[in-house]
Amino acid sequence: MYNIIYLISLLVVVGAEYKYETKWFTVPLDHFGFQRNETFQIKYLVNESYWDQGSGPIFFYTGNEGQIEVFAKHTGFIWEIAPLFKAKIVFAEHRYYGASMPFGNKSMDNDHIGYLSSAQALADYADLINYLQGNNIKPRYPVIAFGGSYGGMLAAYFRMKYPHIVSGAIAASAPVHMYPGMTSCDIFNRLVTSNFRTANENCSINIRESWSVIRSYAANANGSEWLHKNWNLCSPLKTADDLDVLLDFLSSMYSTLAMVNYPFSSDFLMPLPAEPVRVVCQYLDKKMTGEQLLQGIGKVLDVFTNYDKSSKCVDYKEGDNYGNLDASGWDYQACTEMVMPMCTNGKTDMFEPMPWNYTKFAEGCHKKYNVYPRGEMARLEYGGNRLQAASNIVFSNGLRDPWTGGGILDSLSDTVRAVVIIDAAHHLDLMPSNPSDPEPVKMAREFHKQHITRWINQFREQYFSTRKF
Repeated sequence: MYNIIYLISLLVVVGAEYKYETKWFTVPLDHFGFQRNETFQIKYLVNESYWDQGSGPIFFYTGNEGQIEVFAKHTGFIWEIAPLFKAKIVFAEHRYYGASMPFGNKSMDNDHIGYLSSAQALADYADLINYLQGNNIKPRYPVIAFGGSYGGMLAAYFRMKYPHIVSGAIAASAPVHMYPGMTSCDIFNRLVTSNFRTANENCSINIRESWSVIRSYAANANGSEWLHKNWNLCSPLKTADDLDVLLDFLSSMYSTLAMVNYPFSSDFLMPLPAEPVRVVCQYLDKKMTGEQLLQGIGKVLDVFTNYDKSSKCVDYKEGDNYGNLDASGWDYQACTEMVMPMCTNGKTDMFEPMPWNYTKFAEGCHKKYNVYPRGEMARLEYGGNRLQAASNIVFSNGLRDPWTGGGILDSLSDTVRAVVIIDAAHHLDLMPSNPSDPEPVKMAREFHKQHITRWINQFREQYFSTRKF
């Protein structure tokens, strides 16, 4: 129904090995209404060099909150197994992220952002796969969906919502239980703290103590200037709002370090060393107070923001958008359908106490986007923890990953399986293989391959049993 646009077809080299063509596909602005007939183009990346065009599968990455090239570069598992399965590789970009903007530079305006949702994105992917299958009523190629984090949620939801299109899904680090009433709001930050406490108990204690020290310094001009100068902040702390933004940035920094606590150096979200939590905790490995403590936090900031020595200053006002991903649209999704309660208590975690206040959260969303969140929407749309009718999904979670608190850790059936990976951070099993990979990660990848083989065989058996000669 919707034709491919071949305006751009560039051969790109990712790192030193991954090659793909960049293509564009036209999708409706609104898949579910009939009042608006506009269309726009989403980007997707393709590699057919390993593909058996007779019967090889399509490995389809369900793009998440960021430009798709970042995920193509860091999802080495797909690239490494594609020759084995003789698969076509497709990485599809999520609408409203990267270059897949329905309204160009106006896409993030409140008047235009309303068509950003997971359901619309999945419908984009369904249209794209239908095109790749030749618009045939009887699809020829088995499709395996892959995704990590929000992309992992989408991979699972894709299989659940479009089982006639997707034969199976590898859903890595997918927090499908992180919705209101389903998971304790403090679980994420308790797991972040566990990463730092495991590296060094003094590290988490010092971070817990640092919040009041930072507030004390920021309360007077000399202390505020000290933070500006010694932490190399791009902007001085002139107002209480500036301080709140800085504290939010620090909280996000600790969460990110825990998420990407990989055993090798990586530039997935930003350039960081191997075992980044252990690296930064060496600066906080003994009991500290006052200026000495702040100097230690400053060294943590420097590792996080300038490990590759390319940053002139700490641009803390970038907030969650700091790093390689342009994920500015996620805040809107969190304010509408992807409501994931977060709280801290300052006792079982290393953060300032901050209870979850749905009313305050909802009012903040309305002020920013003129919308109110629908806290039950994702659970009703996708099933929450009632996935008995689902099939052919592997949920994998690493015990280092704070998002594991919202993941599926027990198999639900013979066809909805859970893999818990010791010593693994955020979707490490989808990353390129590395000599530093722990053995449980290697075992998880073998588990994935076994299920992919099973799903492909199921598709082929059904295809040939119903084929008319």
